[in-house]
Amino acid sequence: MQVTETLNEGLKRGYNIVVTAAELDEKVNEKLIEAQPEIEMKGFRKGKVPMALLKKQFGQRLLGEAMQETIDGAMNKHFEDSGDRPALQPQVKMTNEDWKEGDDVHVEMSYEALPEIPEVDLKSVELEKLVVKADDAAVEEALQNLAETAQDFKARRKGSKAKEGDQVVIDFVGKVDGEAFEGGSAEDYPLVLGSNSFIPGFEDQLVGVKAEEVKDVTVTFPEEYGAEHLAGKEAVFTCTIKEVKEPVAAEINDELAQKFGAEDLAALKAQIAERLEAEYAGASRAVMKRALLDALDEKVSFDLPPTLVEAEAKQIAHQLWHEENPEVTDHNHDEIEPTEEHNKLAERRVRLGLLLAELGQKAEVEVTDAEMTQAIMNQARQYPGQERQFFEFVQQNAQMQQQLRAPIFEDKVVDYVVELAKVTEKEVGKEELQKAIEALEEE
Repeated sequence: MQVTETLNEGLKRGYNIVVTAAELDEKVNEKLIEAQPEIEMKGFRKGKVPMALLKKQFGQRLLGEAMQETIDGAMNKHFEDSGDRPALQPQVKMTNEDWKEGDDVHVEMSYEALPEIPEVDLKSVELEKLVVKADDAAVEEALQNLAETAQDFKARRKGSKAKEGDQVVIDFVGKVDGEAFEGGSAEDYPLVLGSNSFIPGFEDQLVGVKAEEVKDVTVTFPEEYGAEHLAGKEAVFTCTIKEVKEPVAAEINDELAQKFGAEDLAALKAQIAERLEAEYAGASRAVMKRALLDALDEKVSFDLPPTLVEAEAKQIAHQLWHEENPEVTDHNHDEIEPTEEHNKLAERRVRLGLLLAELGQKAEVEVTDAEMTQAIMNQARQYPGQERQFFEFVQQNAQMQQQLRAPIFEDKVVDYVVELAKVTEKEVGKEELQKAIEALEEE
């Protein structure tokens, strides 16, 4: 076998590989010898079929398999000897298209090699960690929000008109073409005006009603309504207003705490403080991670595989275009041409991706089966009722597994680097942390 270099420019590599007819013939013979003990043929005992007959019977079929294995072996040996790691799957094509049995095989292989990643002194990286404590004011604000979500309603003064946000207790009967329909009536129904829980326009017409009033509400069922016999039809609901109630926040006391599963108010406050500080810590980590990536980006410089950068730039351009055009839900549109800004962002992402991969490999960072299972379960919750099908889909889809594994791996590498870096803690208020998060989102 002959391997001749034809291109060595930057990270681009090209080679001609020649597999001789004799090598192919030898590979076919090896396969026949391996299979001979198990082959049965009329007129011969098992394992006693002559090689010449086997070759005549099976040689043609094994030739393609032998050719593929020989070329794969040549490629693997090349990468082992050269130390090259291809950025993407190498492009391989046979150049003598008029090949016939007995001829040598000529193959052209090209790829982009992954660059050599320079060493980084991680101990020289300096980072600032923003620390926010959950003060009494933040806990009280969170308590007030909880009380509002646990709001109750009390009767308004007799004769008061219902406002947006009020609860009206009603009996109603709905009719289409003068006939009552199934599911169109109820008694003592508590409806919060503005909750959008009824057909569009229904709640708006009850703003201003009073207790003991009777009002007809006329609405049109949406064309896409679930019940076909009602879709697009006009309906009249005769509503009897029994009570008009105004919202009142729940009292902040032990009873409220127990509604949220805490033993008493003190325990609920402790839970809230713990949850707030966990949220602050998560936001602080996001800010520090960006600072770390910025620091690493400044410390390293190396050639990047053009194909990787081009693919990343196209993906960025495509994603941003869809964010700007949310009404387009499919991909039946013209190709989005990346801008210079997209290309620069792509270069940064590819450079940092290769660097983090190298750091993780050297540090032997691994994503455990338990971490993958947890990630799949978290994702599966987005598909209620179909969790099992989603789990099975991921197990059979290597690309999806990689999409879930990549962010876990990256976060573990970031944690590894942070442990080695010089980290200084800085206590700040939640407003300063919020500004730092907003600055990240604007970039």
